[in-house]
Amino acid sequence: MVFLVNLLEQKFNSLKYFFSIPFFLLFLATSFTTTAQQKDISLEDIWTGKFRTQGLDALRSLDNGKEYAVLNRTRNGGTVDVYDYKSGKKVRTLIDTKDVEGLDRILSYELSDDESKMLIATDLQSIYRRSALGDYVLYDLNSKQLTKISEDKIQEPHLTKAGNKVAYGKDNNLFVKDLATGVVKQITTDGKKNSIINGITDWVYEEEFAFVRAFDWNSDGTKLAFIRFDETNVPRFSMDVYGNELYPSQQVFKYPKAGDPNAEVSLHMYDVASGKTEMVNLSAFDSYYIPRIKWTSDKDVLSVQVTGRKQNELDLVFVNAKNNKASLILKDTDAAYVDVTDNLTFLEDNSFIWTSEKDGWNQIYHYDHKGKLINQITKGSWEVTNYYGFDAASSRIFYQSTENGSINRDVYSIKTDGTGKQRLTANTGTNRASFSTDFTYFINTFNNTETPSVYTLNDATSGKVVREIKDNSGLKDQLKGYNISAKEFSTINVNGEDLNMYMIKPKNFDPSKKYPLFMYQYSGPGSQNVSNSWNGANDYWHQMLAQEGFIIACVDGRGTGLKGRDFKKMTQNELGKYEVEDQIAAAKKLGAMPFIDADRIGIWGWSYGGFMSSNCLFQGADTFAMAIAVAPVTSWRFYDTIYTERYMSTPQLNASGYDNNSPMSHVDKLKGDYLLVHGSADDNVHVQNTTRLVEALVQADKQFDWAIYPDKNHGIYGGNTRLHLYKKMTNFIKESLGEPKM
Repeated sequence: MVFLVNLLEQKFNSLKYFFSIPFFLLFLATSFTTTAQQKDISLEDIWTGKFRTQGLDALRSLDNGKEYAVLNRTRNGGTVDVYDYKSGKKVRTLIDTKDVEGLDRILSYELSDDESKMLIATDLQSIYRRSALGDYVLYDLNSKQLTKISEDKIQEPHLTKAGNKVAYGKDNNLFVKDLATGVVKQITTDGKKNSIINGITDWVYEEEFAFVRAFDWNSDGTKLAFIRFDETNVPRFSMDVYGNELYPSQQVFKYPKAGDPNAEVSLHMYDVASGKTEMVNLSAFDSYYIPRIKWTSDKDVLSVQVTGRKQNELDLVFVNAKNNKASLILKDTDAAYVDVTDNLTFLEDNSFIWTSEKDGWNQIYHYDHKGKLINQITKGSWEVTNYYGFDAASSRIFYQSTENGSINRDVYSIKTDGTGKQRLTANTGTNRASFSTDFTYFINTFNNTETPSVYTLNDATSGKVVREIKDNSGLKDQLKGYNISAKEFSTINVNGEDLNMYMIKPKNFDPSKKYPLFMYQYSGPGSQNVSNSWNGANDYWHQMLAQEGFIIACVDGRGTGLKGRDFKKMTQNELGKYEVEDQIAAAKKLGAMPFIDADRIGIWGWSYGGFMSSNCLFQGADTFAMAIAVAPVTSWRFYDTIYTERYMSTPQLNASGYDNNSPMSHVDKLKGDYLLVHGSADDNVHVQNTTRLVEALVQADKQFDWAIYPDKNHGIYGGNTRLHLYKKMTNFIKESLGEPKM
């Protein structure tokens, strides 16, 4: 408005003349002003964090349920402060590094069960995605004493409930330290790199079963259960690390590829009083994998989840710690596979909560301590997407689900008998909850495509907002100055299914023009890209492309998640078949729209999405003009056992499924432009995938572009790496699909 007034004053300098201007000229001037004020998103904006949302520091609810603790880092150290849920005011400080001699910083911490001690990480060195070596100290909040756990770097220190002992991993062995006496006892001695691991998961368990600490104390600290991994027969993988020295080094680790031997796992029980360790006999069960161990409410009963190599049967086994005898409690089966989760919750009577897809949708079940079904708590043609916990005082369970549509998430409560269900969140979009210990409150994180994350404190009984904590309104105001297009949700019917889709059109979209189409997807089993949630970095990049004249579309095809068991698992043994058919069919249908140029359609993806984009270009040569594949799997023969065999069985049993759907089997069909990108130090999807595809393309005499980022892992980041990568991809898109005619 200021711009318009100044312009008129300068040009006309007369109020009389101002009112004589035709209305449509004023309208044009206003429109021009609005457009002129809009800024374009740049790659530098995206990758320098200009659009980053503000989050909440990780908080820990204290036992009283009315307060929570937060780690506040400072340049010279840090504090752990306690805040009141209801008011948000700080009520006290548990620790301040400037007051503790020998403590310079706090990277992470955990409190003992009685909240009298704090286990602090002061230095961490990353190993793989979830694992790290670190320096740890124990701080006594009453005596103000600081005790170093070990002079060496250790893994996964874990306190007993009483906080009087700590177990940890070091050099592939397990140790227990008595914190009162300082005496350390080594409870395993056979640990050896790339051979035997005690109590810490191997690479493939960490990556695919998503946990690192494979040991657990019982409630009174008298027993320590742990898993032992014998990697002796697992093939080694060698990865060159180029670095800055004259000669590169090698990273060598055990990585079982599809069909190859896995680590042999066994379950062991250490008795603190006797100092003896015994192996638990699980031979009565198919315990090829042991993906979870967890003590029940009974200090003498350990729960163990075991599954076979096919992963289509998951057994819940209880082990009596007095005699180490194992009994089957529950068997969950599926013709395809059974997912392993962390939803198992034990009530005081040792009955338990379990989630399963056995009725065709992921729902919550209640079983007694012998595994007899008490009742199915939730029912419906929708998915439980997160299980938050059980409140014994009100007999209520709290969970997140897609009851409000598969692209949305809401938080609910329900009684264990299945009655009294209540929706606790009001806004449509993505809602996530973090509950106080006593389930009095929850902090809700809400966002959707129009709203960056808003954090509120809510009453857990009614869902009513108690107070707003943070709203990211500054970012929302900032983005008003940019050319941001709406993300339009819809469904597209292809191959007999209504698939979720979104589309982003240029802000000045003209339906009489034809635009190039650029499709994005991931497509992996159980995944979701089409969701009513706030922007990630790729969304801003897609907005940048839209402002330059491209239409962006994303379609979640068959095999993706949150539309029921059958929809998700229909791709079993054929990864890359139905998903590719759906993307090609969707592209053809979109290309038939009057405003899309069917000769200029591209597709891209990362990891599984790169596997897909490669296949789409090769097998859909008459549909796609170009594709970008970043860190793609190019043959499932190269990927790890647990993930691949869950969906594909072994290559020995399903050779055609592996080979017929591999991009390498279709290189001869390549017609369009193809960009292939990988990091040389990708420990997850090895660069071998790309080099083998490159060789196949070369021998087929197919021209293509490719880039290797030295010493970069699966995420391909660090310094200017992401900026460089996205500039390369942007330029490739423009060169391949042509500069849009605006």
